[in-house]
Amino acid sequence: MSSTYKDNRIIRATAPLWRGLALLLLALSTAIPASAQNGGETLLLLMGRDTVARERVHRDANRLEVALVSPMLGVRFEFVVELGAGGVPRRMVNRYWPATAPNAAPPQQVAVLDFIGDSVIVTIENGPTQRIASERGAVPFINPSFALVELALVQMAAAGRDSMTVPAFMVAGGQTMPLTLMRLGSDSVRVGIGGSESRLRVDRDQRILGGVVPAQGLRLERVRSADVPMAAIAAPDYSAPPGAPYRALEVRIPTPMGHTLAGTLTLPDGASPTNRVPAIVTSTGSGLQDRDEALPTVPGYRLFRQVADTLSRHGIAVLRLDDRGFGASEGNGNTATSRDFADDVQAALAWLRNRPEIDPARLGIVGHSEGGLIAPLVAAEDTTLRAIVLLAGPSRTGREVIRYQQRAAIERMPGVTAAQRDSFVVAATASLDSIAATSAWIRFFLEYDPIPTAHRVRRTAVFIVQGATDQQITADQAPELEAAFRAAGNRDVTMRVFPEANHLLIQDPDGNPAGYGLLPDRAVRPDILGLVLEWVRERMR
Repeated sequence: MSSTYKDNRIIRATAPLWRGLALLLLALSTAIPASAQNGGETLLLLMGRDTVARERVHRDANRLEVALVSPMLGVRFEFVVELGAGGVPRRMVNRYWPATAPNAAPPQQVAVLDFIGDSVIVTIENGPTQRIASERGAVPFINPSFALVELALVQMAAAGRDSMTVPAFMVAGGQTMPLTLMRLGSDSVRVGIGGSESRLRVDRDQRILGGVVPAQGLRLERVRSADVPMAAIAAPDYSAPPGAPYRALEVRIPTPMGHTLAGTLTLPDGASPTNRVPAIVTSTGSGLQDRDEALPTVPGYRLFRQVADTLSRHGIAVLRLDDRGFGASEGNGNTATSRDFADDVQAALAWLRNRPEIDPARLGIVGHSEGGLIAPLVAAEDTTLRAIVLLAGPSRTGREVIRYQQRAAIERMPGVTAAQRDSFVVAATASLDSIAATSAWIRFFLEYDPIPTAHRVRRTAVFIVQGATDQQITADQAPELEAAFRAAGNRDVTMRVFPEANHLLIQDPDGNPAGYGLLPDRAVRPDILGLVLEWVRERMR
């Protein structure tokens, strides 16, 4: 489901439900050489006038050194890849920071990846060691690094071939995906991965000089300047818009689990101990998210900021939170499961019940994607909740959802035969099972079935909202959810499927996640927000 990040494409083509993987954002403790930090060349990935990523690169026959910052994706990496014969990676060491972290801050996550035969051994600093199935000759891949694509080009040149498929090990997620290469001329090559195709200009040393990702409106430039800024980016602004009839309060919420959650409470004007108002807690989709569920690759998309603004302008308070271990929230999100994130929502509801301006008898949840899985988990236990809104929530197990997403991504790969696609599907399934052996989140998610939980939600009103062109959680899951809630005897269940709305609830006749960033209007559709408001107000009377 939606994730910031967190996924397997140059610029994400689908959004698998990766949350809580120890692999999600890997890092290491060894220092990056000064050649990558202070010199070398810089690859710029651009979308119009906006910079998607800045990537300082130094590569020789034995190693690749990179310092990468992506203002859009909100990440900063420094990594070294040690190379063997033919440019085949042997070891990767990598440090990760949120892009908003101060330059002197220690890395948030640290790890080393050893490429041994058909496996990748991942050692997390102060954490577990994982053996993950991959393929021989795999190159590591981090969205949105093109310097790592150069390693595949080196392998093709070393093999003396004009076309080649190189396995790419996704550092975010642990899958191995095929990276297809085809030389179009002496200085140009076509690259395909996860349904996304790039056309690149290269030199005789397989350095990428420039290129385009046509379907996503991206262009790539290589510059010889060391003056391209690599500094941290500004923190997001969660304040209320000018003239809004509500206040936006920065809050800190202690949890029984020992960590503190950071968030924003939008409190309508006039709310007081003598005029208590209803309140909603939001629950984000998969992948660690900020409180707005902003998606950097979809500029302007801030789902829960829109939800909060819409509801709070009409007298309903909204509490939106940075996920555990992300943004300003404490805790470790990478070891948590969906059940653990449900506990965080319960802690937020308990905190609201003690606010003097909030009516404790009129509380609800709005969850998107994985958040639409989490909201029923909470409602099944908290029978006092008035209402839950499930925005593109799943009815099927995570295994079914991810298999569909994998198959859809593989079907979109250019220049791949049917037999190759079948082989890639088998490899993706094996990789998923390998990750599940050591990841609590993926293990829970793969086997969790939302239907039995829906059968337990009998007293809380349910609104199921789905986009008809959603290619991540398909529209046929909405009536499955509706039937499950009704089968339990719940008498207040509403379902709406909106034509030409995608997984993000944006106007989109196609729904292909690869095209999200190019949509002319990247805000949540006002008719959807309006109907959510109308439904919630009726249940919160």
